[in-house]
Amino acid sequence: MTELDSLVADAKALFAQAVTPAELENAKAQFLGKSGRVTELMKGMAALSVEEKKTRGAAINLTKQAIESALNERRRALADAELQAQLQAEALDVTLPGRQHGTGGLHPVSLTLERIEAIFGSMGFEVAEGPEIESDWFNFTALNTPADHPARSMHDTFYVEGGSAEAPNLLRTHTSPMQIRHAVQHVKRHRAALDAGNGMPEIRVIAPGRTYRVDSDATHSPMFHQCEGLWIGENVSFKDLKVVFTDFCRTFF
Repeated sequence: MTELDSLVADAKALFAQAVTPAELENAKAQFLGKSGRVTELMKGMAALSVEEKKTRGAAINLTKQAIESALNERRRALADAELQAQLQAEALDVTLPGRQHGTGGLHPVSLTLERIEAIFGSMGFEVAEGPEIESDWFNFTALNTPADHPARSMHDTFYVEGGSAEAPNLLRTHTSPMQIRHAVQHVKRHRAALDAGNGMPEIRVIAPGRTYRVDSDATHSPMFHQCEGLWIGENVSFKDLKVVFTDFCRTFF
């Protein structure tokens, strides 16, 4: 075995001992680095004749190529081994059942409102609905709130574009406007019975929903939820009010 053949064999043996990319690069430096054995052979050619340089240079180049080939082969082997180890560590059992994603749920406020509506519904109350952007008339005037009341100030109520100077629009400050709207619609629906002298069915509704006021600090939010009730009938009294409140609180809490 010639010197160059022995050099290639030594490189292959050292490369085979490397078990990490870092160790392989250290082994490479011993042969192909600035002070490596192949580099030293190239430096030693300076003292040779021209003909010897051609022969020796060609042989050294073949040796260098053989070492680089062995180096690249070992690099691929280490990369494949690392990939296989990673695949085994992250292996998935495809026969296991899939992970179910939760379907989510309603917000606690929504759940609370649903429960309130269900309890009052069992007492015969309907749910009145209306717009959150209200007219000044439904929000204040129809509820006998005087024109000089502080709630009509821009500092206390969110007024919005639309309407007119006489009847501006605003974000409702309570759900009471729904009582007015429901009462108006109720009268329209039963006008014929009223005109015929048959009387009018009683009104029994609750008005839940969002309301808005310019009131924001550590304990207040400019938007909050409210639920009001309206019961109008010939034989309705405070006794009925007490019974409704008592039954509701016992059921809810």
